[in-house]
Amino acid sequence: MPIFSILVLLFLFLFSFFGSYIYGVDPYELDSQAILLSPSFEHLLGTDRLGRDLLARLIEGGQVSLTIGVGSALIASFIGLILGSIAGYFRGSVDKAFVIMVDLFLTFPTFFLLLAMVSYMNASILVLIIIISITGWMTTARLIRAESFKIGFQGYIKILNIAKVSKVKILLKYYAPILAPIYFVSFTFGVGGAILSESGLSFLGLGIVAPQMSWGTILSGGRDVVEIAWWVSFFPGLMIFLVTFSLINISNYLQQKTNQKDIQTN
Repeated sequence: MPIFSILVLLFLFLFSFFGSYIYGVDPYELDSQAILLSPSFEHLLGTDRLGRDLLARLIEGGQVSLTIGVGSALIASFIGLILGSIAGYFRGSVDKAFVIMVDLFLTFPTFFLLLAMVSYMNASILVLIIIISITGWMTTARLIRAESFKIGFQGYIKILNIAKVSKVKILLKYYAPILAPIYFVSFTFGVGGAILSESGLSFLGLGIVAPQMSWGTILSGGRDVVEIAWWVSFFPGLMIFLVTFSLINISNYLQQKTNQKDIQTN
């Protein structure tokens, strides 16, 4: 059990969504007398080039980054679950249409597709969640489809189909419990991927628009002063690393448990 990774994630969520109640510094307050101050007792993580407290901005930015990450992964994984299970269950022309649709999306590299879509829209939390979800469901859908094919060859599923049991009931009662572990593994991978995607877009100036902030925009704001103020980029980068690293550890653990369960079943 990756206890350490779970504790790190729990800390980061509490830090982002409840940290402002403990550390009440305004993340938007400008101070011309405190520009690029290094970490100290007055400013625990230093200040940026406009004199804003970096710790307060990380707390505020974490809310945006984690909301986009969790929201995008939740929607993308759900889309993948629905489309993949439908394609794997109905097969035939439905499956062919699914394969064509996935191939169309995979024709373009995901990040370049993100860039193309964001460049025509004003980025916001909701817009980024929708765009990242639209470009991130294919991997989950393909995994779910493959597992659905496998389930469809089970004897009890064939009996249920012969007995003309409702297809919706079969999908919800018999497919869903088996597909759930794959969904959760894809979801945990998706959160880290969505945060990295948002950070990459923000680093290129196509992500969250000021005055809103995310860990990606804070990281981007420090790239011009990294030689004289390393802390401006280091700490938001550390936050992104901790989230993605912890989620990868948890995903690997869930995947191992799922594989062990499959081996025991076979």
